Amino acid sequence: MKLVRMPRRTAPETIIPLIDVVFFLLVFFMLIGRMDATAPFDVVPAVAATGSDMPGGGTTLAVSLDGAIALDGQTMDVASALLQIADTLRTSPDHLIRINAHHAAPLSAVLPLVAQIEALGAQDIVLVVTPPRS
Repeated sequence: MKLVRMPRRTAPETIIPLIDVVFFLLVFFMLIGRMDATAPFDVVPAVAATGSDMPGGGTTLAVSLDGAIALDGQTMDVASALLQIADTLRTSPDHLIRINAHHAAPLSAVLPLVAQIEALGAQDIVLVVTPPRS
C-alpha cells in the first residue's frame, strides 16, 4: 500500500500585523492632532478658588434681600458705608473688603457696590453669596 502525502498548504497571510499597524497609526494621529478649534488669540482661563477657606479679617459689608446695607453689623446708607470704607482704605490700602449678599438680593444692589469700592482703591474684594437651601 502506497501512502500519498497531502501537499502542504501554504499558510494564509494573517491580517493581525496589519491591525497592529492601523492601531499604532490611530494612536499616533490622536496624540499629535488637535481636536478643538484654535482661537485666533491667546486665552488664559480663570482659576477657580472654590473650596478654599474664606480669608479672615477685613470689613464685612452685608446686603440684605431688599437691598439694605450693613457695615460690620451696623445698618447704614450706602454713602456712609462708602465713606467709612474710603477712610479705612486710606490708612491701609491692602485692607480686605468682604461683601456678603443674600442669595436673592438683586444684582442692581450688589454690582454697583463692587464697582464703587474698587474705585475707592480696594485691592481685595471677596464676594460671598450664600446659596438657597434645597
